[in-house]
Parts: sequence; structure tokens; C-alpha cells
Amino acid sequence: MRLVVLLAGIVGFAMTSGAAAIEIEAPGPQGPLAGTLLPAAGPAIGPVVLIVPGSGPTDRDGNSPPGIRACACRLLAEGLAARGISTVRIDKRGMFASARAVPDANAVTIADYAQDVRAWVGAIRAKTGAPCVWVLGHSEGGLVALAAAGGNEAGICGLVLAAAPGRPLGEVLREQFSSNPANAPILAEALAAVSALEAGRRPDVARMHLALRPVFDPKVQDFLIGTLAVDPARLIADCRKPVLILQGERDLQTSVTDAERLKAAAPQAKLVLLPDTNHVLKEVGTADRSANLGTYGDPHLPLAPGVVDAIAGFVAPAPGNR
Repeated sequence: MRLVVLLAGIVGFAMTSGAAAIEIEAPGPQGPLAGTLLPAAGPAIGPVVLIVPGSGPTDRDGNSPPGIRACACRLLAEGLAARGISTVRIDKRGMFASARAVPDANAVTIADYAQDVRAWVGAIRAKTGAPCVWVLGHSEGGLVALAAAGGNEAGICGLVLAAAPGRPLGEVLREQFSSNPANAPILAEALAAVSALEAGRRPDVARMHLALRPVFDPKVQDFLIGTLAVDPARLIADCRKPVLILQGERDLQTSVTDAERLKAAAPQAKLVLLPDTNHVLKEVGTADRSANLGTYGDPHLPLAPGVVDAIAGFVAPAPGNR
């Protein structure tokens, strides 16, 4: 059952310049969705960006228990606030402070997450008075942002797709498995599992190598089957909103190929490629895989040069510069 908008945690908050971050809520299916509003520095609230995190148990700061502590989403929020842009970053339904929204965080689809984005857009507009909200999706969050925007979703100003997939997930997974030499002993098994999911079949994890079982856990197989059927290029081709495609050239998870496929499907979109920038939007000056992955666990590293500038310049451009 859909709930009425829950704003109990923010009623009476004054949107003043330099205000501290506050907790806010939006309606979830069975309980509230939780997030953090960081108002912009400056004389006004300015544009508002909703930051949608990536895949798995990723929290509002962009971190997850497997060891990702790069704080990419929090650093984006802080960088944009300094540029006069307010942000809301969120915990996904069923996870962290949004745990009450659904009893099973794994029983979700991309369409469910898209519904939550639209709920957030409504709650943010009601609170801030913003005529519309920009939606920034990081990684899988980019797919969610595209699904939420549809052709021309009211209340969404436009999209920022940061390190987002541009191909169906099956192609991305095959590339990721194949690009790591350490996967050679289990590669055939991994690729067979991807093919089974694409066909709507559930692979038997009991027979899988131990390293693959978490990836293809039965709890997430329904989600994977649904996500594998989504083509981001088709979604962006239908989008009638302004779109920024932001892609790092050192990204080990999505690639310039993804960004270029999105751009080809939506020629009106703006494409920005960032050299020496990886998937968690940190600077990496080498092709060494270990050095790249090492940035995933370091919250003290700043975002790569150009990341915040590209987003701020698109969301709040100087007149005539979009």
C-alpha cells in the first residue's frame, strides 16, 4: 500500500544559506525512505540534485559493506553544495535507514527503485519549493534514473548519468568477468550463469565455485533476471529531458564504450569523458588494477578533478552554456 508523504523529520526546517545537513523522508511502500538533505552554500537553495546510489547494499554516502568506503556520493554532495547546488542522497528501500520501507531488500526491481525516485522527487519539491529536481544516478543508479524519468516525467529537470551502464547488464558482466585474469579458472562457469539469467533461468549456486556464489545468490537472482532485460540505450532514446553522461576513462566497471553507446542513442545528450577517473570518481594516474581498486577504500581521497565542475556546469550553467 502506498503511503502518504512522510515529512515528519523535516517539518519546520528553514531552508537557509549554509544550513547543516538534515535527515528527511519520502514515502516508501510499507514505511519511509530515508535520506540526507544538504542545502547549498549561498543566498538561496539553488538547484536540487537527488543522488541515487549504485548496486548492492550501497548506502547514501556511496559506501557498502564489502569494503567500498570511497564516500563518492557524500563527496559529490559536499562539492555541489559549495557550488550553490543542494542535494539529497538516499538509502535504498529495505536498506540502512530505509529498512522499514520493505521487509526484504532483495525483493526489488529497477521499476521499484524508479518508483522510489519519483517519490523522492515529489517530497523534495514539496519541502524545498523547487519547480523540479535533477536526478544523478551513479553506476546502476543511472539505470534507475533513466527508468524514473521515462519519456518526460513531470518534476524531473534532467539527468546526470555518472559511470552508468550503456549496455544490457549481461554484456557488462561478461566484460567484467573476462577483464580480470584472476577469473580464468571460473570464467566459463560465470558466463554460463549470466546466460542462464538472461534466458530467465535460475542457475544452481550449490554447484558453483565458492567465489561466484555471492554474485549469483538466489536471493538476488530475480532482480538480476529483471535487470538483465533492461537496455539503457533504449531508455535514454525515449528520454526527453536534458542528460549529462559522465564517464571516467579509468573505470573498471563501466567504460567509455558504455558512455558512447548512450550518447549514440541520445545525440542531444552531453558527453563528458574524464581522464584518470575511475568508477568511484577518484583520480587514478596508472593502469595498475590494484592501485585503481585501492581508491575504493579511501574516503579521504577527493573526487577526481573535473567531476564536480562538469555536474555543476550542467545543472547550473552560465547563461547560454548548456
